[in-house]
Amino acid sequence: MAAQFGRRLAKGATTTAVAALAVAALSASQAPGVTADDNGRSTATGAEASPDPAAGTGATGNSPYYTDLPPLNTPSPAPTDGSAITPITPVASEAGIPATVLAAYKQAAAELQASKPGCNLPWQLLAAIGQVESGQARGGRVDADGTTTSKIIGPQLDGNGFELIKDTDNGVYDGDTAYDSAVGPMQFIPSTWKWAGRDGNGDGVKDPNNIYDASLATAHYLCRYNWDLSNSGDLEKAILSYNPSRHYVNTVLSWLEYYRKGTHEIPDGTGTVPGSRSDGSSGTGGSTPSVPSTSTPGSTRPTTPGTGSPKPKPTPTPPSTTPPSSGGPTAPPTTPPVTPTQSVDHLEDSGTGKLAAMAGDAFTEKMSTKAENAAGKGVAKVRIRYTILGDTDATFTGGEKVATALTDSSGVATAPALQAGETTGTFAVRATLIGRTVTGPIYSATVTQRVADTLVRTSDTALTCTPGGQFADAVQVKATYKGAVADKVAATATLIKSADDATANDKGPYFKDADGKTVRTLTGLTTDADGLLKLPQLYSDDTTGTYVLRITTAGGATLDVTLTVAAAADTSASPSPSPSASS
Repeated sequence: MAAQFGRRLAKGATTTAVAALAVAALSASQAPGVTADDNGRSTATGAEASPDPAAGTGATGNSPYYTDLPPLNTPSPAPTDGSAITPITPVASEAGIPATVLAAYKQAAAELQASKPGCNLPWQLLAAIGQVESGQARGGRVDADGTTTSKIIGPQLDGNGFELIKDTDNGVYDGDTAYDSAVGPMQFIPSTWKWAGRDGNGDGVKDPNNIYDASLATAHYLCRYNWDLSNSGDLEKAILSYNPSRHYVNTVLSWLEYYRKGTHEIPDGTGTVPGSRSDGSSGTGGSTPSVPSTSTPGSTRPTTPGTGSPKPKPTPTPPSTTPPSSGGPTAPPTTPPVTPTQSVDHLEDSGTGKLAAMAGDAFTEKMSTKAENAAGKGVAKVRIRYTILGDTDATFTGGEKVATALTDSSGVATAPALQAGETTGTFAVRATLIGRTVTGPIYSATVTQRVADTLVRTSDTALTCTPGGQFADAVQVKATYKGAVADKVAATATLIKSADDATANDKGPYFKDADGKTVRTLTGLTTDADGLLKLPQLYSDDTTGTYVLRITTAGGATLDVTLTVAAAADTSASPSPSPSASS
């Protein structure tokens, strides 16, 4: 942690006056009355008041937070797409972000970019708040679904050295039916979670102890007032709304700047828990010791100070790899259980078929990957990341270049469907294990050009012209492929000598180019969104006869259209005499 560098860590306790000003600023941002900035964007003053009954306490109820600052030197950043993981050192474990936690931050930011692009929420802001609130879920101690291995519960908010917030959830989240406590890796109080909670991992449950759920909830919370977080003023308002403390804002901004300069992915459970908190207590070393609660029989409460006066801040010491003792005889060291992720030896393809699609279409085949241990047995409930590589505009369904999937009971994960773009050619997709570096397959996928297998005219009107004149009707055709509209298909039109001789003709009908010159072959044609292709005006020289216009498309569809050039019918002959009347 930062104490290893011999720096004195800033303490998070703020004066009553500063806290009051911060709360006043937050309250002002929630006041009624709509205003707009120079760009016409609605500002916080135009937002409705938060439904949080603990107004002015932010998302966390002013619960204590970690005050450790980033390391002095930024380690050389490593890829965060699973291609490599930096060896764990004290500095690396403090600066890095556990794999599942990092994936949750990026997923939440991507969802907000799609649903609220004007907020401009960076995933590094979620990482900064996650670091300050829980030390990245206590160093990434989460399972494959993103749920913390044990609940993270803040001190009892009983008004004794902390905010006074009486129970609002009947102890459902914090195990306390007398008072509330902040819960989970992003430290939401129950009353805030009630309206701000989200289901980020798609399991149908809104769990504040799940990093995917908590990250998505935090993202929506920060973007709820149409703030633009690329604006420094709006950014500070958003952070103040999370915890109305100037020191809190400054601490979060320090980590935000640090993560923006580059960070790296580390295995789950290997992160370092910060050492100092704003209430004067020290960190928990990554596991939350518990003592019996005085409010709910049989429940447990964290030993974090909060039921009395804050303790003085201890002198920083190097981080310990073992949880602190809660008193009594020292327990013998125990070997932590091997997690599913740690048991994976390698990834391999699990019967994926040929990955090919026409430009603009979805791939019918999905990638399937199996996680196996050293004995060759499938490993369930581990996350596999799929990353699209190469010069391609192909994406996964939803428009993302990266997707994750959870292995089933047999150890097999199936990636979301790939969606082809307009760029043709071959690209690669790499499968990696989230949380650990193991060998994995690289899949090859191909995008082919759009094609048609059928061409028909949209009209059966005969196409005729007098010598030296122009055809009254334009040629229009429709292209289909397997019965469906074939849009954006390349086509060529050529006036040929005959159905048996595809040589371009040198007489008869012709097109004109932009300069008015005679042209008998058109290239670069494309069908429209309805599969239609309408050719330019046709003209003819003085040569009469029957001619052939051949239209071909990518994919081999061909249509021959007959064109006739003939003199106009003679209509000057005298009409036949009328029959004589009978006498």
